[in-house]
Amino acid sequence: MKKHYPFLIVLLVSSQLFSQGLKGKSLKSYKGFFNFYYEEAQDKIYLEVETLDNEFLYVNSLVTGIGSNDIGFDRGQIGDQRVVKFIRRGDKLLLVQPNQNYRAVTDNELEKKSVEQAFAQSVLFGFEIKSQTAGKFIIDFSPFLLQDAHGILDTLARKNEGNYTLDLSKSAMSLERTKAFPKNVEFETLLTFKGEPKGKNIKSVTPTPSLISVIQHHSFIELPDDNYRKRAFDPRSGSIFISYSDYSTPIQEPIKKKYIIRHRLEKLNPTDSITEAVEPIVYYLDPGTPEPVRSALLEGASWWNEAFEAIGFKNAFQVEMLPEDADPMDCRYNVIQWVHRSTRGWSYGNSVIDPRTGEIIKGHVSLGSLRIRQDFMIAQALLNRPFANNDHNYKPMLDMALARIRQLSAHEVGHTLGFTHNFAASTNNRASVMDYPHPMVKLSDGEIELSDAYDVGIGDWDKTTVAYSYSQFKNTENEKQALNNILIKAQDKGLRFMADRDARAKNGAHAYAHLWDNGTSASKELENVLKIRKTAISNFSEDNIRNGETYSTLEDVFVPLYFFHRYQTEAVCKVIGGLNYNYAIKGEDEVIVETVKPQQQREALSALMKTITSQTLAIPESKLKLFPPRVYGSPRTRESFKGVTGVAFDPLSAVETASDMALSILFNAERMNRVYEQSIFDKEQLTVNEILETVYSETLKKKPEKGYLGEVQQMINFSVLKNIMSMSANDKLLPQVQAIINFEMMKLKVILQVRHIDPIAMLMVKKIDSYLGNPSGFKAVASPKIPDGSPIGNDVCNYILD
Repeated sequence: MKKHYPFLIVLLVSSQLFSQGLKGKSLKSYKGFFNFYYEEAQDKIYLEVETLDNEFLYVNSLVTGIGSNDIGFDRGQIGDQRVVKFIRRGDKLLLVQPNQNYRAVTDNELEKKSVEQAFAQSVLFGFEIKSQTAGKFIIDFSPFLLQDAHGILDTLARKNEGNYTLDLSKSAMSLERTKAFPKNVEFETLLTFKGEPKGKNIKSVTPTPSLISVIQHHSFIELPDDNYRKRAFDPRSGSIFISYSDYSTPIQEPIKKKYIIRHRLEKLNPTDSITEAVEPIVYYLDPGTPEPVRSALLEGASWWNEAFEAIGFKNAFQVEMLPEDADPMDCRYNVIQWVHRSTRGWSYGNSVIDPRTGEIIKGHVSLGSLRIRQDFMIAQALLNRPFANNDHNYKPMLDMALARIRQLSAHEVGHTLGFTHNFAASTNNRASVMDYPHPMVKLSDGEIELSDAYDVGIGDWDKTTVAYSYSQFKNTENEKQALNNILIKAQDKGLRFMADRDARAKNGAHAYAHLWDNGTSASKELENVLKIRKTAISNFSEDNIRNGETYSTLEDVFVPLYFFHRYQTEAVCKVIGGLNYNYAIKGEDEVIVETVKPQQQREALSALMKTITSQTLAIPESKLKLFPPRVYGSPRTRESFKGVTGVAFDPLSAVETASDMALSILFNAERMNRVYEQSIFDKEQLTVNEILETVYSETLKKKPEKGYLGEVQQMINFSVLKNIMSMSANDKLLPQVQAIINFEMMKLKVILQVRHIDPIAMLMVKKIDSYLGNPSGFKAVASPKIPDGSPIGNDVCNYILD
């Protein structure tokens, strides 16, 4: 992190006599923030504690991972971070973690004491004092280092991967990265866990699943000085924050304090409009990253310097290669690591933070290496016969994948700079790298165009959030007002900020905040996406794979194309019963909350109906001939189509999965409750009855077609019925809404009964009778699970402090 620090300050010497307690031992001595000594004969580390009651930072982490995205332990993973101190009690030293959540920020020592005594502390470890000389204590530090600080045992048990114990006979100190520096000391141990493996994940990534060995890292770090200035959190700022309760707060003021997290950055010449930083923020890229990914990550991360330049810093944000002799776990280095797993998974940005103030001490980015291959495959599916004439014609796909990896690098670095997601940025002309971007694909003269799939550079919102977090103000300037002006200026430019909880498809309600969507109008963009999907499916052929590749590979390539519309569909669903609101502040002229206009909601419903038609969801018969049973050695995985026809490809289950994806989001109990309540206050608004009638008219009430398309429609019809029943049985549904649904279902039953010679209609009548007889007992049969689709493979890619 600190570019000018020497890479290694450590003294190794042999000693036959150290102290009264360690006579006769051959020791290697490490001198630094804490002095410590290694005894090779016993494989032990002894720690010298010179000052008691002196707080410092303790961080545990992993050097090596397990390699399974589902289990969750990655190479270079930052663990817990705590302010701790040593105290003496009798013949022991205790490592104590004071309670940072409850404080009294005051000069009154007795007031501070009253809060300390009111809330529990945590004693992390107790050490027998081996010797004491001239106020210095020697303790055997080995048992502390050889414990499962990262919680691997609990996680393996919780995820049903097996019951393991720590095998100390197969564990040892690891000295390669055990080092001492003036302001931090770093320790590593090889830990081996033995047990009986039960889960498929642990068996798939471990050479001997009954024995799992990893290297664990421990850091003792000097806390920053008192010159860092905390900055107040504003919910409109897009900043991650820490919080605590300050019991010394005057009664008339809020007791809960919130401060943003950020690196310490100061202007070298504060009076200059543009100046270099006293100490720039430097990020170091993992040298194990291959080209061309390496160059893409360097470029994407470096985009942030533009935002810092906009607030008067010159070269304040830099990205370099990590020196070969530097340790990526060393707290002095902000690091971007390239992480490998057996399956693709999320990327994330984590930070080591001073819990007292929110100052970021170390940014640590982990980027999953398989992610870029998924983007390559999405492009491969979209293009028209990319391998028709040349098996080496991979450049268009690689260009799109690299464009995404640049954006991902900037995104995850953004988290470690202190910024949370902004899931409304896609409605503001892709205003932030902190959104989750879906590839923006265009049709040009009937051909799919990928050149603008992902944006380049930092966005307008990113400049706003950097300005809020890192701008410096003259002493005479009112910082609070200046910060507010930054946010008001962004609002006047039409920029929106909406965080994670408001963006989720099923539980979020904001109509303009969503993951993986595009466009100012969700409905219009869905129609565009459906056109692109239709074109790409029409073009899809064996030339979407190279010569010599299996048709099972072709099926895998088809998966992200068939479900290409899934996220824009979710975004459209959120408009129905949706709200437009801001994290509003009293005294500012901004929208507090309003319902989405009736016409906009009806447009969304109309667009949504196009996703559950047989014409949209039926895989063309000509394409089905491309998908034989899987070849030997290439079984279906979690990212494959699921079905109920054994080894055969199942086109009807694909339809069920796709229709269920849309309908389960539309028929969400909380959404329908909002629709109902909105219609109470606005007679022009969309109603529950209107939604049901629209869906029924396009599905269950529609006369089925003949043949394949008719069977596809029947699958959609069953999905409609199942999702409405599931919603109606939900405890969260308002009774008024349940009454409407049940009444409409009775009317539907009468319509279906007329088709008494249709066995499908009679089965639906039977299902309706069963449901109406016992709504609370209804249990839906799960549809075939939709393959992992989020380009990161999970819902979240970072932590948020609260």
